[in-house]
Amino acid sequence: MSLPVFAPVQHAEGVELCDLAIVDPAAMADYHRRNRAHLAAAMPLRPPAFYTTEGWRRLSIAYRTAVPGERELQLVLLRDAQVIGTVGFTQIQRGAFQGCHLGYGLDAQQQGRGLIQWAATQGIAFAFGPLGLHRVMAQYVPDNLRSARVLRRLGFQIEGYARRYLQLNGVWRDHVLTSKLRDDADACAG
Repeated sequence: MSLPVFAPVQHAEGVELCDLAIVDPAAMADYHRRNRAHLAAAMPLRPPAFYTTEGWRRLSIAYRTAVPGERELQLVLLRDAQVIGTVGFTQIQRGAFQGCHLGYGLDAQQQGRGLIQWAATQGIAFAFGPLGLHRVMAQYVPDNLRSARVLRRLGFQIEGYARRYLQLNGVWRDHVLTSKLRDDADACAG
């Protein structure tokens, strides 16, 4: 299956959004080490290799081998070759569903600049356009008001509440379930 390739996009603040396939594994490891405490509450427990260059070299090879956009699309925000954030479209399902899950993270020092909203907007447009997906879903912990605002600004609608939905940092956490449909995006564009 031949899938479209995400072409890098530039932001006015000197930030580039590109596919993980072209990012230096050392830069990915550095981002996760720098932000380990900051992102811990929003991530599953990770093995020690997740924070190493070798670990990211392996993850990058596995990602490229699996064909970006087929099962997942991992986008990375870079400033001066330093990773400052990630936007991931995971668990892509085809067939009758045509959907995926959205997740994101941003460097503690880059918060409040609208970078995740910008990057997610670019990724969602690619998911609904070239990838042909129908639904993008996202979840957030009820007390994560910043993420709730980002998703609302992106046009996501609340669909429900799931008790003990995801295990983050070793703890099962409740989540608010949201989604955005391609039809929603078309209505906003038209």
